[in-house]
Amino acid sequence: MNANEKTLNTFATRVRQMILQYEEVKKENNELYDLVDQREKEIAKLEAQLKQAQSDYNSLKMAKMIEISDGDMEGAQKRISKLIRDVNKCITLISEK
Repeated sequence: MNANEKTLNTFATRVRQMILQYEEVKKENNELYDLVDQREKEIAKLEAQLKQAQSDYNSLKMAKMIEISDGDMEGAQKRISKLIRDVNKCITLISEK
């Protein structure tokens, strides 16, 4: 085997090695792209869950504010009723004199 044949064999061997390495890197790259796609889908799902949770929280907060308002309304009605009774008592006392 002369020097040119050795050089060609070495070159062919290295080209085969580079092709194998390229295939491995290509496979790894595809796996990484798949992983990125998975993560992006997961992120989108989690963002949707977060948005829903924020919406639920705001709804609950609004419901709590309305509940407090209803309680205040009942208290105000009781105070007004008491004031009306007191005014009626005063009118009765004044009428008797």
